Amino acid sequence: MEADSVSIWPRMEPFLLGALQVAPTSKLSLHYLRKMAVYVQTREGCFPDLSWSMWRHIACGKLQLPEDLAWLYFETFDLLLGHTPEERLERAECLSQCSSKSELDQQRSKLSVDTLQFLLFLYIQQLNRVSLRTSLIGEEWPSHRARSPSPSERETKASSQNKNWDDQAHLSFVQNHLADILELLVEPGQLSQSGQAKRDSQISLEAVRSLGLLLEGSVGHGKGIQPIHKLLIKGPLQTPSGYSMLSRSFPLHKLLSCLQQNLTLNPFGMTACLRSGKKLAWAQQVEGAMKRAKIARNTHMAPSGSKMVLMSQVIKQTLAKTSDKLTGANIKIHRCSDAFIYLLSPLRSVSVDKCRDSTVVLGPVQTSVHIHSCQNVRVVCVAGRVLIGASSRCTVHALTPTCPLLLPGNSDLTLAPFHIFYPSLEDHMASVGLAVVPNAWDQPLVLGTEGLASPPLSSPSSSDSTCYRLLPPSEFHTLAVPFQMEGDTCEVPGGLPPAYQAALREKQKRIHNWQKTVMEARLNKEQKQQFQELVELKFHEWLLETGHRQELDSLIPTMANSQKNSDGAATDSSRAKDAKPVQTTAAY
Repeated sequence: MEADSVSIWPRMEPFLLGALQVAPTSKLSLHYLRKMAVYVQTREGCFPDLSWSMWRHIACGKLQLPEDLAWLYFETFDLLLGHTPEERLERAECLSQCSSKSELDQQRSKLSVDTLQFLLFLYIQQLNRVSLRTSLIGEEWPSHRARSPSPSERETKASSQNKNWDDQAHLSFVQNHLADILELLVEPGQLSQSGQAKRDSQISLEAVRSLGLLLEGSVGHGKGIQPIHKLLIKGPLQTPSGYSMLSRSFPLHKLLSCLQQNLTLNPFGMTACLRSGKKLAWAQQVEGAMKRAKIARNTHMAPSGSKMVLMSQVIKQTLAKTSDKLTGANIKIHRCSDAFIYLLSPLRSVSVDKCRDSTVVLGPVQTSVHIHSCQNVRVVCVAGRVLIGASSRCTVHALTPTCPLLLPGNSDLTLAPFHIFYPSLEDHMASVGLAVVPNAWDQPLVLGTEGLASPPLSSPSSSDSTCYRLLPPSEFHTLAVPFQMEGDTCEVPGGLPPAYQAALREKQKRIHNWQKTVMEARLNKEQKQQFQELVELKFHEWLLETGHRQELDSLIPTMANSQKNSDGAATDSSRAKDAKPVQTTAAY
């Protein structure tokens, strides 16, 4: 078999979920990471695994990073790792029992990560580094892609709002920085006095194994995906990579050349999904803007960690879905407006981009929910992490074990407690390892261009302090999931915070008093009729003013749609698992 039949590509998740969507601190530049690479490989307790305590020592003592920022990077990397749901739940239980910072530090000190992989994770934070030339002409320099982009590439660029989802950017980043990436893996004894790798440097097999965080590949079309080190030590690439079974290592220059010659675009990335993923029909097509709605997925053929569902331009429509085909997928909801979207399955990650005037209700999200460039959007979620950037007038009802991360460019955000349930919610939470405690929904971290800034809400010392508020209990209302489903969850997991529960009881008391007043009015039949008509009129006026009329209308199946579903419409192949009722349901 020829060497050119081997394909190597950047893995999606480290870039999608690991690279914070903000320009990194200068302390994570190659200069400092080179020093860190030497330090961790020559100090006891830092290699091959790096504990939180040692990383805190390096980050705070050597790099002069704030402890909260050091923990943010450590915690973000840990979210990427393949911990079982049981392990995550066990850790959540231990953290929930911590009543002081010292106890919290003690629990955190039990955590450790692969040292070299963590170095690579810190390096790819440069993905979102802002360069002057890029900001002027929109392209990295120097670029390996001097040719004109293909139509599919242009479509990807048009649909991508940031580099985290852009597989073209992932490939370009690895191509441009592969030499630096490999240099971080070289043992200190093979570096020059200036700290740079020598041409005859060797990279050990164990170090290349860590490179599997960023790269994977396959031999031949349609063959199984393999970690990068397995591709390099046998088969077509063993000779080009220069692998020596005797020393169990690779010559740096040969390894670099071999990887560069075989790097290609991720076959399970956004470009491939848009080009050849399944295009999902709607159960009901309508005229006007609705025809622009598009949903594509690769869940039928992508491996775990690369499954994605792309939803674009869902406008003035309600979409509800619970399906095994959503489970474990990375979801992108893009340019939707005046929409109500319910995705009630255990999800891997969710990105809500450039949406407005919409409500998004999610099943438990194992890693992160990222809201970017949105206006007047409400998101309801249980998630490993919540991130919000460049958004305004958005409300997020969250249950999350980590502090919500507010990226630059936000204004008029509202953070609120998680306030819904659906019958299978607790089972879904257990399946992704999310518990009801700890819950840090009301403890956001504000990440600005100069690092973290978390002043009290009342502090006037920072303009960032005005970008969010906590929802006042007096404005709190519950939200019902209007679909019939199977399951045992019958209340909000973990309950509501006391102040919000008290406000809810007060509202219920007013409703009871109102009903009592009506009963005691002793209206005659004609007066009751007039009163009912007046109440209904005011209610409909309120529905129109708030936009809830559209939401209610979209929950009522039309006769044509009901007949089509009863006849077994081909566009809704998984309707047995759908939440019902719903007017427009995408077939997965």
